[in-house]
Amino acid sequence: MIFLIAIVTGTTVFIILYLVSAAFSVKQEQVAMRLKVIDENLADRSAIDAELAKPFAKRVILPLTDQFGKSLAKLTPQAIRRIMAEKLAAAGGFGGMGTDGFLAVSISLALGLPIVTGVFTILGGAKADKIVGFSLIAVSVGAAIPYLLLQRKINSRKTSIQKDLPDVLDLLTVSVEAGLGFDGALAKLAEKMKGALVEEFSRVLQEIRVGIPRRDALHALGVRANVPDLSLFTSSLVQADQLGVSIGNVLRVQSVAMREKRRQRAQEKAMKAPVKMLIPLVIFIFPPIFIVLLAPAVIRIVMTLGPK
Repeated sequence: MIFLIAIVTGTTVFIILYLVSAAFSVKQEQVAMRLKVIDENLADRSAIDAELAKPFAKRVILPLTDQFGKSLAKLTPQAIRRIMAEKLAAAGGFGGMGTDGFLAVSISLALGLPIVTGVFTILGGAKADKIVGFSLIAVSVGAAIPYLLLQRKINSRKTSIQKDLPDVLDLLTVSVEAGLGFDGALAKLAEKMKGALVEEFSRVLQEIRVGIPRRDALHALGVRANVPDLSLFTSSLVQADQLGVSIGNVLRVQSVAMREKRRQRAQEKAMKAPVKMLIPLVIFIFPPIFIVLLAPAVIRIVMTLGPK
């Protein structure tokens, strides 16, 4: 009897506690909703952290320059914008800026640098003519700095493309002769090598994949890079595509020709080296040698012929 009472009491207490917990507990849908809200907050927080992790230039400066550049785009002639777009493409980009951003930076420097120069010259107590002169020089310097940096990057990229071209052609030749198509050889090239030229060929591959004809993509590569050897190579590929010539033969011939040209350029630089060495030799080496050799004789002549 006591055992039965204990079982009934325990069961009753369990049922009461279950009902109370069920009445006051949060439902499963509410839990799922709260978890979803937490996940969304975490996602928003991760996006904020990712944005804050970017460099200051990409978070603040680039949006401002793009905004300013869009305003200037209405005032800039289309010919200038086209030339700047071609130069930026030849340089492979310039700090992530587009044409509008680059023009905005150039105009900002051309306007901001003379203002800073004028303030410093005024604080230094300079005269009005000197203030105007220094400000005009600052305008020229501020406008020229971005273009000089851009041209330097273009020249460096052209040198890199010209240097890597024979090795790239060797890999393309081996890939094509191994049975890959030209598109597959470009994909293998992007996988195995790095550099400015590989980036350009990767862009060609992407253009072909989105539907641009191969000859148009190769022609655009030659115009964009503006490297004579690469332009000759792309013209040969376009001509081979038009005439139905085997690309493997063209690649093999062009690879040998590019290596020969690189060897000739190295020989040309080696032949120019002695001529270039004459200038420092005459200015910095001959005078000390003359002093060391002739100074004792000059001193002795002066002592001999001088007054006793």
